[in-house]
Amino acid sequence: MLRRIKSERAGLVESVAGWSARNRTAAIAAWLLLVVMAVMSSSLFPGEEARATDPGEAGRGQRMVSAQNAGDSIRENVMIRAGAGADPSTRRAATKDLVAALRAVPGAVQDVGSPLGAHGGRWVSEDCTADLVTFEIAGPGAEFDANREAAGAVVAKVARQHPGARVDQAGDSSLASAVDDGIKSDMKRAETTSLPLTVVILLAVFGSLVAAGIPLLLSATAVAATFGLLDTLGRWVPFNSAASAIVLLIGMAVGIDYSLFHLRRIREERAAGHSVQEALRIASRTSGHAVLVSGLTVMVCMTGLLFTGVDVFKGLTLGTVLVVGLAVLGSMTALPALVAALGDRVDLGRIPWLGRRRTAAGRSRLWTAVAGHVVRRPLLTGGAAAVLLAAMALPALGMHLQDATQIQSLPRGVSAAADAGARMQQVFPGVTTPARVVVSADGPEIRAAADRLHEQAARSDGALREPITMVPVGEALVIRVPLGGAGTDPESEQALEFLREKALPATVGAVRGAEGAERVEVAVAGRTAMPYDFTRQVNARTPLVFAFVLVLAFVLLAVAFRSLALPLVSIALNLLSIGAAYGVLVAVFQGGRLESLLDFNAYGGVVSWLPLFMFIILFGLSMDYHIFILSRIRERWTRSPGGRDGSREAIVGGIAASAGVVTSAAVIMVGVFSVFTTLSSIEYKMLGTGMAVAILIDATVVRGVLLPASLALLGDRAWTMPGRWGRSGRAGEFARPS
Repeated sequence: MLRRIKSERAGLVESVAGWSARNRTAAIAAWLLLVVMAVMSSSLFPGEEARATDPGEAGRGQRMVSAQNAGDSIRENVMIRAGAGADPSTRRAATKDLVAALRAVPGAVQDVGSPLGAHGGRWVSEDCTADLVTFEIAGPGAEFDANREAAGAVVAKVARQHPGARVDQAGDSSLASAVDDGIKSDMKRAETTSLPLTVVILLAVFGSLVAAGIPLLLSATAVAATFGLLDTLGRWVPFNSAASAIVLLIGMAVGIDYSLFHLRRIREERAAGHSVQEALRIASRTSGHAVLVSGLTVMVCMTGLLFTGVDVFKGLTLGTVLVVGLAVLGSMTALPALVAALGDRVDLGRIPWLGRRRTAAGRSRLWTAVAGHVVRRPLLTGGAAAVLLAAMALPALGMHLQDATQIQSLPRGVSAAADAGARMQQVFPGVTTPARVVVSADGPEIRAAADRLHEQAARSDGALREPITMVPVGEALVIRVPLGGAGTDPESEQALEFLREKALPATVGAVRGAEGAERVEVAVAGRTAMPYDFTRQVNARTPLVFAFVLVLAFVLLAVAFRSLALPLVSIALNLLSIGAAYGVLVAVFQGGRLESLLDFNAYGGVVSWLPLFMFIILFGLSMDYHIFILSRIRERWTRSPGGRDGSREAIVGGIAASAGVVTSAAVIMVGVFSVFTTLSSIEYKMLGTGMAVAILIDATVVRGVLLPASLALLGDRAWTMPGRWGRSGRAGEFARPS
């Protein structure tokens, strides 16, 4: 039964590729039509994009504000200090002029708070060297943008009028704009950097312009179609713009890798004397089958993110599944059609001194020697490699999950607002990232209860800070409470817990509703509450996600290779490489190493979503190499005479034959993900470093040493099932490469 199922799968891949090769014009036209329809699909479904909701209490507070249909509370902060050598009175003079100028702008701002009003001491720093002016930007809709620009112009004008004063502005709008501008800049940099880098690597891999252009063309069209579909499906599934760079680079990486697997096998078979049609048939039955299995693995593994129940992961999952699925489809249809249409012209535009050697697609001498040494001493070499990776993974035991604030996410000097926010955080802690307490109703009794939060702040030992402000949003009330700490560090989390568990129940949380039967609904949102609730939910669901991915990988490999030992070994090797990447991530970013080289500001933690995301995507992507190498080894094992010598020769031959394509694919993956390290956001830098290190380890230490060592120790047991399944012999899909 298993053999019959596997044969049907191989027949499907082969028949699709064969039809595409015979009907090359129709296949290429259908692929281009699919891409065009996907790109244009967003115009067919007009409407607003779905918005992601934060998990937990923070998400509840967000929904309470959205339900008001009255916009949101957008507050800006301006800190004024006397410049070096300036008269201290300059500070207060600038403050007075700023407050007067803001109030003179008709309808642009409201609820101006400053040292000049009631309880003005709350807007003065503890050392009395800085004043704070806060104000709400009035809306709604298009008026908000005009009002924001008007308020910004007022602040800039006052700063020019008082050159002896230092004026810093940072708040909801300015910091959000800085982050958005950083994301847009990162997207442009990712596009402009990844494309030339990929072209150079492909030229080095294939040695000809035409052969290098095919993977680039297919991956680019797959990415374009994905973003077109995301624009359409974004009406129903929230897609975070920050995920765009991730989908782009993953799409480029897997799209090129899948095409690379196909093209290298076609070249190998052509070099062996087969015709173009025969080479395509063999490649579809071997490399094509491996691409299909690995692509499905990536897609199904990514769905594990949905078990977290977090909205922002829905769009990321959808984008990754779409781009990988389209890359697989393109490699099975458009690529065979292009190769069949081009024939030997696929090698046109050969690069001197490189093209002829790349076209040969022979065995790797280096990896032949390495694999040969490993299989002769599998326990020693494999044990040494395992100890090395375990040592690299040790720092991961001290991993501290902590999201970066808007200020921490950008390196110094990239954004004036982020730099201003960093200075403001030192003088007025928590002002730029306050807790947003959302109360479902407003009224005198609630206002009176909210005023008692000032007393709670005075008795909180610095957990709750001033100035505490409140503003109505529709029928609700939004109270801003600055928290101690950096915004997402343990001190801020303790302050958030104090606010939720002690301060609010004693104040607004104790107010009865209109009929006195129920208390008003209260929820705490904001830049501290969101990552706090997000991390707690993700951590609670992580065991379920891990179990899903591990069971999936086990079943997939057990079915694909009819073995129980092989899936267990594969899972162990993947966990080792991922653990080593975690260790590097902690050492570099949490420990602050390479801070100047990678241009980031260490804040003592690792982004909370990153380890889980890396685990899922790496487990899927590692199957590209793993299944490809195992398929080449199994081809040789099924033809070997058996015994230890036959098994070892199959291992060495499979490693050597696949080394070229695996090395090339790894170089492309590492190169593409290294682009992340050049982006401004620290989240991208962490992701790029972790992924590049993991893929590098996976393609060298794991696939070149640990995998052959494990297979040599297992011998024939690696390829057989216990009992009667183990007596199925050396048959199977990978046994028939031609």
